[in-house]
Amino acid sequence: MQTGLYVALSSQVALERRINTLADNVANASTAGFRGTQVKFDEVLASTGATQTAFVSPGQEYLDTNSGGFKQTGNPLDLAIKGDAYFQIQTPSGNALTRDGRFSMTPDGTLISTMGYPVLDIGGGQIQLNANGGEIRIGADGVIRQGEQQVAQVGLFEADFSRGFTRVPNSGIIPAVEPQAVVDSMAVGVAQGYTEESNVNPIQEMSQLINIQRAFDSVSSLMRDTEQTFGKAIETLGGSR
Repeated sequence: MQTGLYVALSSQVALERRINTLADNVANASTAGFRGTQVKFDEVLASTGATQTAFVSPGQEYLDTNSGGFKQTGNPLDLAIKGDAYFQIQTPSGNALTRDGRFSMTPDGTLISTMGYPVLDIGGGQIQLNANGGEIRIGADGVIRQGEQQVAQVGLFEADFSRGFTRVPNSGIIPAVEPQAVVDSMAVGVAQGYTEESNVNPIQEMSQLINIQRAFDSVSSLMRDTEQTFGKAIETLGGSR
């Protein structure tokens, strides 16, 4: 049994997965509200006869929940979240969480994302503003006021991504577990007139991408050499009969 080939193959599978996540992170380094994907790898021990061989697991993806930097825009409908929470938007794939708070208002007063998806309130309903209601003020708790009247409240949600998640457009994330509304949390709030930048460090990610690509090429070369050696051994043994 060519154990070395199987070990090398497990390494390639793991490295390829990490390359894909790094490439996606780099591609979204300038995407507002984007949170990068990281991968956790574990050692897997398997019995091969009288010995145990260590393989690399395919890896478990997880979300980097560090916040990106805030950028002041002065736009009253631009929002950034302080703390570990998310806005919720209604997408064709279902309700998704996002940190991209570059919102705008349709002519009928619906609050929407940059891709035209409705922004949801704490109860999961669409947020309806008064298009002619004057100045819009949004408090740290997400409450929206026009004049002296409270017209809506931007929903803030938290989720457990450890069970898995799916990415959708607009920096959207759909967790495998239903998110929960954040209620009365002093650690979470909204900053009006700001947007959050991606939390990806493009220089760091590019460096990792280059190093892992080199490692992938090295493993590929090792596998070719092993196969050639194994083939020559078969030829030699076969010719000795």
